[in-house]
Amino acid sequence: MPGHDGGTRLGAAELGAEPGERATLVQFSSAFCQPCRATRRTLAEVAGMVEGVAHVEIDAEARLDLVRELGIRATPTVLVLDRDGRIVRRASGQPRRADVIAALGRAV
Repeated sequence: MPGHDGGTRLGAAELGAEPGERATLVQFSSAFCQPCRATRRTLAEVAGMVEGVAHVEIDAEARLDLVRELGIRATPTVLVLDRDGRIVRRASGQPRRADVIAALGRAV
């Protein structure tokens, strides 16, 4: 999962949900995005496997302010946040489970 945004921090107010204790997988989705459904399953599975990791899905159309602020250009886009809410990895498109697990390694 290439890319990162060093200075940006996201918390419960921005996410609309509580972040994970160790890391958070943030997924930007849209209603008619087929790969978003598979991404949701993959991220939920990984979050269930790793203690202290949360999966938060954000409807891109409902949160255009955040989409613009973060430069989200496609769905699904996945951000990996560390425990402080800093974006340590980001990727667009449907991720492979192994890539998500590897990206989490940078966050925890």
